[in-house]
Amino acid sequence: MTTREEKLLDLLTKNDDFSIKDSCFDPDLRGDFPCNVNAAEAASLAIAAGVVGLLMVVFLTMNLQQAPRGSDLMNKISDQIKSGARAFLATEYKYLTGFVIVVFGVLLALYSADPPSGDETDGIRYASCFLAGAFLSALAGWKGMAIATDANVRTTQAAKEHGLAVALRVAFTGGAVMGFTVVGLGLLGVSLFFYFMTLGYSDDLFEARLIYAADSLAGFGFGASSIALFARVAGGIYTKAADVGADLVGKVEMDIPEDDPRNPAVIADNVGDNVGDVAGMGADLFESFVGSIIAAITLANGDIALIMLPLWVAGAGIIASMIGFFFVGANDSAGQKELMFALHKGTIVSSICVIGFSAAIISQLFDGRDEEGWEIFGCIIIGLFAGVLIGQVTEYFTSYSYWPTQSITNAGVTGPATVIIQGLGIGMISTVFPAIIIVATILGCDALANEYGIAMAAVGMLSTLGITLATDAYGPIADNAGGIAEMAELEERVRDTTDALDALGNTTAATGKGFAIGSAVLTALSLLSAFKNKAGVTNVDIGEPIVLSGVLVGAMLPFLFAALTMLSVQKAAGAIIIEVRRQFAEIPGLREGTAEADSDRCVAISTQSSVEEMILPGLYAVLSPICVGFLIGPRCLTGMLAGSIASGMMLAVMMANAGGAWDNSKKYIEIEGANGGKGTEIHKACIVGDTVGDPFKDTSGPALNILIKLMSIISLTIAPLMEGDNDWDVWYYGLIPLGVMIVGTFVVYHLFWREVADITADVSSPKEGATAAADAAVVEDADKLDGGDAAAKKAGNDDEEAEEGIEESA
Repeated sequence: MTTREEKLLDLLTKNDDFSIKDSCFDPDLRGDFPCNVNAAEAASLAIAAGVVGLLMVVFLTMNLQQAPRGSDLMNKISDQIKSGARAFLATEYKYLTGFVIVVFGVLLALYSADPPSGDETDGIRYASCFLAGAFLSALAGWKGMAIATDANVRTTQAAKEHGLAVALRVAFTGGAVMGFTVVGLGLLGVSLFFYFMTLGYSDDLFEARLIYAADSLAGFGFGASSIALFARVAGGIYTKAADVGADLVGKVEMDIPEDDPRNPAVIADNVGDNVGDVAGMGADLFESFVGSIIAAITLANGDIALIMLPLWVAGAGIIASMIGFFFVGANDSAGQKELMFALHKGTIVSSICVIGFSAAIISQLFDGRDEEGWEIFGCIIIGLFAGVLIGQVTEYFTSYSYWPTQSITNAGVTGPATVIIQGLGIGMISTVFPAIIIVATILGCDALANEYGIAMAAVGMLSTLGITLATDAYGPIADNAGGIAEMAELEERVRDTTDALDALGNTTAATGKGFAIGSAVLTALSLLSAFKNKAGVTNVDIGEPIVLSGVLVGAMLPFLFAALTMLSVQKAAGAIIIEVRRQFAEIPGLREGTAEADSDRCVAISTQSSVEEMILPGLYAVLSPICVGFLIGPRCLTGMLAGSIASGMMLAVMMANAGGAWDNSKKYIEIEGANGGKGTEIHKACIVGDTVGDPFKDTSGPALNILIKLMSIISLTIAPLMEGDNDWDVWYYGLIPLGVMIVGTFVVYHLFWREVADITADVSSPKEGATAAADAAVVEDADKLDGGDAAAKKAGNDDEEAEEGIEESA
């Protein structure tokens, strides 16, 4: 055996499934394509596809700009929404910039001091990949928000002038910009940085450079995951705090319609749709998309053909999504089922194209190793169909065209309690089929191609993300369009059109969340496999106390995370409720519609509250795997990741589907006139259910899939540092993140959680003290936005005079 082959064996046999025979390490294949290509050639097709995806974004943006924007009043409302969304993201990114700088410095120091490859440039490689992943994820979210806040008013005008078909096309075009931005930036970023990371190593062994480059890409996924988590959590808290506050005071207390311009929180509510469901979802799926590719590249173990495959399949998926985009369309008389099929046409066409493209790619990359190639092709197909099936199951449980959601509406006959009970039951039972689909996918792909096959199933599922995300991002645009129609007091037929699009958007959003959760599980499982290989974990016995302890901790974390985000929504909504009640009580003529609400105050409160509330969940998500991995050991961390994936998936599916079903149970009454239509006691009961479901489906549920991916990618990033460690070997290092979590919890509690807002102020007879309390809350939030004292208490603090005033008012 030559020195070169000995070095390869030493580097590669950490993977138990590794075999030289019939791979690009086989001397008989090394001189043939694709085993003879260099890194630039391997990444070239993916780089080209990423550029094409971004050119599609330019084309769609220019096409969207041709749609008219409507009246001055419509434009004023749209500009308010855009201004609020920009202000939120600017504030959020300001905070995240500090986080990114700190982590950049930590990665630079750690991997410069102890380089996994033995090369002193490892520190800057990991750190620069982290920075690139964070930047591109944030950029994708910003672009999605910008186009969504421009497409909303154009959709309203299209509904007014042309009807349902044109309005659907305009809204879908806006969503497609988000979809192709995510896949274009994601694939371009991963491909370029993979190539860059192969350069400059002193080691002249090409396969070794490929492995080291794949290791560095874990930092890219870490950066993308971090931004996704904070964007999803903060955006979800923002949108649901504003939504709950607007609904409880506006609909329930004041008995005014949804999106009524008299409601001070309605602009903040519409802003939240963009920062949560567009920017947040975009960052979420950006991470899933790049994470699945990174997992597959890492598990390829230096085999250039296996490295090229996920890059090329993802590139083919962009082209397939472009083709599918042009098949989306409906007529003006379409009902909900016809509208849903109009969107499904694009997904079906894209999926068929991906199958054809993947077969062609396999035939080229696996010439001479045909059996292995077609087994991997089977995994791609399984993943693709698993995504479609999960979407169909989610649609069944959340669309009001089917029994589950209709049963929730019918439960309203006996009041809101039974609506909530029925919704919880529907949400719980909806976990059965997605779990079976994911299990079948895992078992089938493992039988065909082991861990790499599971990673390629995730790549296959996400290959059509360009159009899948378009159908999801379309929903908030349609929702905003309805809000603009209501606030601009357009004809009832316009609102009927936007309501139909909004109801479809609720279902596509729920379908998108199910798709995101399913892809997150496969991606996280692939990252877990990659972590085991890199950390040298070979024997994981679930019966061992160390491993079982990790499983229990991991199973607990999604519940803790969901609880924190749910409580944050309630807390932030309390501040909105105080402000909305204050304005109705204090502004003369607001109830009658002769005065204008001060929407900026609600936007400011929602912005500051959501940024504050994202700190604690983010702290636990980032530091938990680091703490467990170093304090106890990699085996315990393996168990923790497995436990979090299992419980996180079940909880996320339940919350997302229950929330979507509650929402559409209300829409079933409002659009179809079920059970007596609007204004009935059944309608009010379903509004309560919808309010409960809001943080389920838009805050806690969607954030859980990011949680399991983030912990997995962080574990993969730190795996080289714990390679060969036994249990408790370096426990003293684990005390550092543990101490940071304890101190951080105390500080956050002291600053933001110790005082609870009093929302008992009587809107019918405001007192000076209640007014002072609300004014103080707004002033404090404004001070924070302007860089004021970070320790200043927020809305509803314990200022003695304000508290006495609230007590008098109550």
